[in-house]
Parts: sequence; C-alpha cells; structure tokens
Amino acid sequence: MISLNRLGQEDTEFLVDNSSVKSVRSQDVIDLADRSGSTHLSALTVASQALVQTLPQANCSVCVCVPVRDEAATLEQTLIALLNQTDLSGKALEPTSYEVILLANNCSDQSAAIAKQFSAQYPSFILHVVERVLPAVEAHIGRVRQLLMDEAYQRLRSLDRPQGIIASTDGDSQVSPTWIAATRWEIEQGVDAVGGRIITDRPSRHALEAHTRRCFLQEVGYRSLIAELESYLDPDPHDPFPRHYQHYGASLAVTAETYAQAGGLPPVRTAEDEAFYQALLRVNARFRHSPLVQVTTSARQTGRSPVGLANQLNVWANQGSQPFWVEPAGAIATRFQARCRLRQLWQRLLNGHQLLQPEVAPLAHTLGIDATWLMLELTERHTLGSLLAQVEQRQHTEGHWRRRWALVDIKQAIGALRHFLEPLRQGQP
Repeated sequence: MISLNRLGQEDTEFLVDNSSVKSVRSQDVIDLADRSGSTHLSALTVASQALVQTLPQANCSVCVCVPVRDEAATLEQTLIALLNQTDLSGKALEPTSYEVILLANNCSDQSAAIAKQFSAQYPSFILHVVERVLPAVEAHIGRVRQLLMDEAYQRLRSLDRPQGIIASTDGDSQVSPTWIAATRWEIEQGVDAVGGRIITDRPSRHALEAHTRRCFLQEVGYRSLIAELESYLDPDPHDPFPRHYQHYGASLAVTAETYAQAGGLPPVRTAEDEAFYQALLRVNARFRHSPLVQVTTSARQTGRSPVGLANQLNVWANQGSQPFWVEPAGAIATRFQARCRLRQLWQRLLNGHQLLQPEVAPLAHTLGIDATWLMLELTERHTLGSLLAQVEQRQHTEGHWRRRWALVDIKQAIGALRHFLEPLRQGQP
C-alpha cells in the first residue's frame, strides 16, 4: 500500500480532468501548560534562550513561523506574499499587527542573506531573521518548527494574548493575500486551529511524468471525496462542508491558548504537523479545514522529508504502472458511521447514562475491536478525542479491521465513494 501523504488539493483540475482521475518567560509557558492539563510544552525550548531578542509590537496578534533550509530559489516569493497581506476587502493589513519569524537552519546557500536583504528593503515589514546551525540530532523539520512555534507562543504570551495566532508556512510556499485575514476570520467564528488549503502550482504539476501526475490527481480526488463523505456521516459543526482534508505545516494556525493545551508541537522528526493535529484532536480542539485559507507550493520531486510530497511523487514515479491500492469506500463509510455512533454514546455518558454491554458489543464488532476493552475505555477516557485515538490504535493492534477490509485499486475506491455520495448530496439518507 502506498502511504497517503501530504498532497496539494487541485479541485479545479480534478473536476475538469476526469479522464485522469476516474487527490519570554519560560515559567509562563510552564504555568499555562500545567493549568490546561498538558504534560509538556517543548521542554527543551522552554529552557533555552529566546530566538528573537526584539520585543513584539504591542498590537501584534499573529506570529508567522517560517522554517527555512536552502530555499534561496523560492524564499523571496515566500516573503513577498507575507509582505503583501490584506484584509478580506483588499485593504493592506497594519504592518505591526503581525510579525514573521524566519529560522534559517543549517543552510548551505544564501537563504539567510536573502531574508536579511529583504528585511532591509522593507523596514516596515516586521521580519525577524534567525540563523542557527543545529546539531545533527536536531537538524530536522520537526525540531525547527517546534522551536519557531514555541517562540511564537512565548511572544504572544508576553503580550497576554491567549487568542493570539501562531501561524506556520514554509520557505517554498506562497500564502494567498488574505491568508492571515482568512485565518483570523475562521478563529473569530469559534474554532481553535485552522488548516489551510494547499495547492501545487500548475507549471510544476504539469511537468510531472504522466503516471506520477495521474496518481497525484487520483490521491487528491480520493481524499477530497472522503472529506465530503465524512461531513455527511460524521459531521463536525466546527468543520462543515465545503472543507478540505489538509492540516500540514505549509498552512497551519492555532491560538496560543490551544497550543499550550495540546502540549505544543510534539518532539518528532516528521511528520510533526500530523502529530500536532492528532495532539489537537486529543484535547478536543475545534479544528477547521478552511477552503478560504490558501497556500501555493511546488510539486517538486526533491525534498528533505521522508514523508513529504516530494518523496511521495518519487514513489509514484518509480513504481511504474503498478496499481495504487487504498482503503475501500465501504470501510471508510463504516468507520464514519461507527464513529458517529460512538460520539452519540459518549454524549449520553456525559449526561449520566449507565453503560450496558449489549449496546457496546455491536459497536465494538463494527469497529473490529474487543467489546470489553471498549467498555473500559468509555469509562476511563478524559476526552472524546483521546478515546477516538485509542480506538484507532486498537484497530491497528487487533488487526480485525485490516483483515475485514481488503485494499482496492484507487479508481475503484473513487467510483464507490461517488456512489455513496450521490444520494447524500440529494438529501437522501
């Protein structure tokens, strides 16, 4: 099975190209993390010196994090996009309302020099350029993004802004003009974190070899249809359709308060953004996959992450004409329906319902997990998010789900997903 990784969403092309689709105070950090029940908040960073010595502007409410390693070819465009931010009506944002922290780590090119020159050219643009040569054990995207987001948290905390926004993008990506404003708007609607829609630029996408491009578009279509099916079968009031499926570092934002509640960015090499998303779910954070928040990135086949888009494109390029195997639509629909029932049961328990084995056993059977184990978890889990995470892990451990649902060719899965969705789109049960 090919892993389903961090791929851009090309809605327009997917729809028109059906022939190919048929895809700083350390104690403050500790105090807030302790009050929220978090077990840690990047302890290594808490104990270290701040990355930026300059104090944040008094009205700063958004801190943008940009990890950079040898991005000289794209970095200026990344910074131009961040410079030219507007509100939703097209008016330029107040320059002091947000800041950008760029961490150039272990660079062998002119990335840091380009960033410093850009800062000098646009003095009203608040850009903090930090250079670091990290030891080999820390010279990976997980640690670098953690350093940046922890720093952003500390700076917003120093301004007493629990609803201040920590936003992340990448040095090879260009955010849309309303990226900050749309993120703010979504959080003002009552969510805690936002994943932006990540689109690959057309020239690099069309430069892909035909089989690789076809697999890419199939992946986008498959994941997009899953997101739509989820909105019908297990709806989230904070993440309604239209929505997408991405929650990756190129466009990821969270309030400072929720960042602490989730324990900060997990200390993993990669995929650090996916690990953070799971941490947010475990604390019941309200997450929005917003189509209004958009970023463009390159479909390049040279990358540094072993689970990134570049790596997946290379996998497809090297597999020849082998089928692209994925989970079938029936398994996906069954999971969403069972998860919805589990949410309903959880809510009844919160309202004082006495749990009975006969009502748990059928649900456990559907999920492919032990009923006695599920009974115990339902009485012991502290959040619904942590319960759902434990159920998913148990499915993997017991293996019944995997044996029950054999993988299928992605073309078959896409057709079946469309079949599932047709009556739901028409309002039929």
